[in-house]
Amino acid sequence: MRKSFRIKKPEEFQKVFDHHHSVANKYFVVYRLQKKDQKHFRLGLSVGKKIGKAHDRVHVKRRIRQTMLELKPLLDQQSDILVIARPNIAGASQAFIKKQLVHVLGLAKLLKDEKHG
Repeated sequence: MRKSFRIKKPEEFQKVFDHHHSVANKYFVVYRLQKKDQKHFRLGLSVGKKIGKAHDRVHVKRRIRQTMLELKPLLDQQSDILVIARPNIAGASQAFIKKQLVHVLGLAKLLKDEKHG
């Protein structure tokens, strides 16, 4: 995922937190901020130490990014999206992570089409 698709700066994260719409399931919390002047969505990730050691957290982040890349055509392009991984996701497979992200993104009304797998 290119850098232009990422939220990196603390003040950008804070802006989404302050003006957010959030939804959650057992595995993820998703914060969303609508931005009308944006060409494509931006993604911020937070994977805490309760997930595991650094290599475990990197592994989860890569799987989340890969899923978001696969869902890119279905996502609302004028949004900043923060995905916070909960500890229950540690050690999960790519298919499981994708299923749970699709569920929570659907709850957040970020997906254009509900009929996908």
